[in-house]
Amino acid sequence: MDPVNGVPLPLSAEVMGLHDASSRATGSSARQMMSAELHQEQLEVITHPHSSLAGLATEILEGRAYADSLARKAGARIVALATSPLAVSPHPTRNERYDALVEKYALTAREQLTCGLHVHVSVGSDEEGVAVLDRIRSWLPSLMALSSNSPFWNGQDSGYASYRTQAWNRWSSAGPMDVFGSAWAYHALVADISATTVVINPDFDARLSARHPTVEIRVSDVCLDPRDTVLLAALVRALVETAAREWEAGMEPDMVPAIVLRQGVWMASRWGIRGELLHPVTHRPENARHVISTLHDHVRDALNESGDAAYVEESLERILSNGTGADRQRKSYERSGLLADVVTQAIGLTHQEPADRHTSGNGLPRWTWKPLAEAVA
Repeated sequence: MDPVNGVPLPLSAEVMGLHDASSRATGSSARQMMSAELHQEQLEVITHPHSSLAGLATEILEGRAYADSLARKAGARIVALATSPLAVSPHPTRNERYDALVEKYALTAREQLTCGLHVHVSVGSDEEGVAVLDRIRSWLPSLMALSSNSPFWNGQDSGYASYRTQAWNRWSSAGPMDVFGSAWAYHALVADISATTVVINPDFDARLSARHPTVEIRVSDVCLDPRDTVLLAALVRALVETAAREWEAGMEPDMVPAIVLRQGVWMASRWGIRGELLHPVTHRPENARHVISTLHDHVRDALNESGDAAYVEESLERILSNGTGADRQRKSYERSGLLADVVTQAIGLTHQEPADRHTSGNGLPRWTWKPLAEAVA
């Protein structure tokens, strides 16, 4: 983003060039991994695999800081927003893959300046992976609500907590899926969808990764506060572990139709944590705090065993008390009425650095954060 007027800048090629030059200068690939995305106003920052939240948190902070250091050289700042508050006409990244996407999907692709958080969790086999996908479907809208960070679209308040979800669901294969039942059925469906020639790798809310031995959960907005990113990763890992244990124990998945789950996705996108969500067991509207508490209870054993329980409990209470990225963006706008100020505030929140980083006895990150004014300065 332009740090003065808040407008997205098409600088990914320049920033990636600086990244490549840095890698060559050190004689090896940089620790931080980045790639270009569909539009030149976007960058994807990628972490290595981690088994601890502390290691993941450190790399998330380092990745944001590194990308921002390169963007500053180009006259910009990196901001963790899922959509641009100000109106923008995105500039597609020119390569064979993205040229084909823009040609095929037209306005859907040209307007798709959205940034999500994808979490990968390793599984032992495709059979286990599909069993996990079948058993986490009902819980994913709660993750969307907790991560909601895209209230503005084309210079106006969309009325949604996660408008990125609405824009993303324009893709033909996006959204929740019905129960697959087996790895064979999953791969058969992917083959059938691919045979239509509309898509090659479907954009399901959760899917088997095409490149890694993982399940890939894709429902979340990119999180404004880096602590929220760590929370989402912890919850996703616990959901996957809980689902895998249910499968091993012979528990059948909830057969609720995908069209019902889609209503839950819409509710989470619309209200975030400030309204009602569909309860993941009854599939009836309940207060968001109660639904998120139900999610927490569902994965509590897995969180305890991984050592993530304390961090998750504290983080959930913080978000439920202080709000999501969407809430914080709206509060910024209410103070000044200027969308540029929303971006300025978001720059500070994106790059919060812990003034006193330490760990609890179980190795969890426990941070005292710098005041926002200091972070912005």
